[in-house]
Amino acid sequence: MDSRMVFVLLWMLLLSTSTGIKLDGNGYVDVVIAISSNVPQDNRLIDKIKEMVTEGSLYLYHALDEKVYFREATILVPPQWNGTNFTKRIMLLIDNANPSYGFEPYTKQYGECGAEGEYIHFTPEYLLNDTFIELYGSRGRIFVHEWAHLRWGVFDECNGEKPFYHSNGRIEATRKSYFQVTTFCHENEHNYEAPNMQNKKCGKATWTVIFEDSVDKDALRSLKPLQSPPPPPSFKVVQRKQRVVCLILDVSGSMEGSRILQLQQAATHFLRHIIEDQARVGIVTFSTLASTLSPLTTIDSDTTRENLIKLLPKVAGGSTNMCLGLSQGLQILREDNGDALGDEIVFLTDGQATDNITGCVQSAVQSGAIIHTLAFSDRAACELTEMAIKTGGKFLSPNDKTTSNQLMDAFASLTLSTGDYTNEPVQLESVGARTSDWFNGTVSVDQTVGNKTSFVIIYEINFPSVYIQSPSVSVYTQTNMSHDVSQKTVTLNIPGTTEHGDWKYSIQTTILQALTLTVTSQATQADVPPIIVKTHMNQQFSDGTKPMIVFAEVSQSYRPVINAEVWATLESETGSVHTLRLLDNGAGADAFQGDGIYSRYFIKMVNGRTSLKVRVKNQDGQTRFAVLYIHGCVINVQLNHPKPFVFVEPLDVGNFTRTATGESFEVTLSGTAPPNFPPNRITDLSAEIQEDTVLLNWTAPGEDLDQGTGKSYNYTRL
Repeated sequence: MDSRMVFVLLWMLLLSTSTGIKLDGNGYVDVVIAISSNVPQDNRLIDKIKEMVTEGSLYLYHALDEKVYFREATILVPPQWNGTNFTKRIMLLIDNANPSYGFEPYTKQYGECGAEGEYIHFTPEYLLNDTFIELYGSRGRIFVHEWAHLRWGVFDECNGEKPFYHSNGRIEATRKSYFQVTTFCHENEHNYEAPNMQNKKCGKATWTVIFEDSVDKDALRSLKPLQSPPPPPSFKVVQRKQRVVCLILDVSGSMEGSRILQLQQAATHFLRHIIEDQARVGIVTFSTLASTLSPLTTIDSDTTRENLIKLLPKVAGGSTNMCLGLSQGLQILREDNGDALGDEIVFLTDGQATDNITGCVQSAVQSGAIIHTLAFSDRAACELTEMAIKTGGKFLSPNDKTTSNQLMDAFASLTLSTGDYTNEPVQLESVGARTSDWFNGTVSVDQTVGNKTSFVIIYEINFPSVYIQSPSVSVYTQTNMSHDVSQKTVTLNIPGTTEHGDWKYSIQTTILQALTLTVTSQATQADVPPIIVKTHMNQQFSDGTKPMIVFAEVSQSYRPVINAEVWATLESETGSVHTLRLLDNGAGADAFQGDGIYSRYFIKMVNGRTSLKVRVKNQDGQTRFAVLYIHGCVINVQLNHPKPFVFVEPLDVGNFTRTATGESFEVTLSGTAPPNFPPNRITDLSAEIQEDTVLLNWTAPGEDLDQGTGKSYNYTRL
């Protein structure tokens, strides 16, 4: 394998809710464990990881009727460690402590009962210091505990705030244990009265969730127990090097006019502001034939970036031979080392294939390349979704409306994180309008960003007057900006560190035309990561029988950002637009209050592809970093040893703005009528006795899940 192989991090999350793990027969494979680039080299970590997974494999085998075990695991080490290469998606992260949990292992969960989690987080201290075994128990058992969260979507049966509760005049422990020594909890063993997250989110036993609701439910029901104990897992130790990307761009006749111009504008933005230094980039176009515009070229200077931009296609014509484009792009990727394994393809097209794309999709998937697909019209081939999903890439369906800025957003979302966000571009704003007058607004540059800040204005017809005012009232005009007449683009690059505060833009046009603004920046300090936003849906395909959920995570490293104003815009390929205010209130679609993950049900589904974009800003100065303390649980009817106390001093975030683009999703409704859903469950009902009155409190559901207003409530006296 080539030492340049790239990996797709779960930190990029919001790439997909799937962890990429597979159940192959009775054994789990593609279990990926990543050591963060923040962790200094200590080879003992690798041995401890192997010990934990090996021990956990036997716990898993006994806990689930001897049906499953861990067969293969890959340990990903940082670039500065010794290793080889990597291509898969991470499910277990070794990184410095999350302030909310300290050294305690945990699983990041967004979704509903039975939905896969995002990743498991262990700290180096937890793995290297054996005193934590006394505090938390066997590492292998803890691993299986967290595995149940990650893979099967179960929740804790503990409640650190309410370790005991009243039941029939007696005081009961909230839980006995997460699972017994040899098996998970069955229905006849489950405590339905306990005030814990498993009852709040699932209302059923762990065993039932695993076998009825999880991603493995069908396989687990059909699997036969192994005849003998499983062998130890096999391990690979791999490493990431630099990123390798080939742009494969459609220049067929249907791309002529505004579409080829938008392609130039968006690809220029990607090459100039998004792709990281030392990455290698190639460019291929296809129509009737395929052409190589640039072989793989290392991004080593601004001059190299500009030279690649000059090679971008400017004319369109001919048919749409997608297989020729794919074949040419894969050939470019193979020229340096003989294969495309772990390299990336950005495949953009606006139409149906002239050739038989079905016949070449399989070979593209088998190449091992990660393929991001951009469907630039509602007629784009349906195979694009399949290629993205099967290779771990993103699927995006930007429309070609000149005010939407969606193609710019799509290219801007194609970042590849190492977990160190200080060197990655952050999109502060992306907005458009059609006007014959002024196009005004404010962009907040907060304390966590300010390096390499750029304002990119795109106009449709005539060069407008542009004024950008800094917080100290310095005004930048066209004389301070670069103007690309052929691309109809005006760019202001702020030298040095951008002044923090509110920047105001005023763009004037005397004719009716479309105008868009895109603002990006990066962290100013290596030890202060920026506030970032990641967004995704809980499903990439829907038939309308289950509600969809929009998620947006707002954070600075592991610190949740709360009280933000978060809006999601969902636009179908037919033009219908829905906006939703996402909430972090622990009710409805939202799993936990105050964790920086904002959620909402989406029920206005229509047939076809739909794009997702999220906008975040502070809420009247109320946005803050969360102060969380995750309480210990009751294990075997005894309170855990005291956990290390965790406290984070709350800090004012100040004014900030962010935009983020999530993967597109596809809806094929099973019926002619739109789906109809009942009100969501009330999950936070509490009662307080005040003299001779009982005061009930709860978060009101909507008429349809968390949408609208419920018509009435029925109270039952027990």
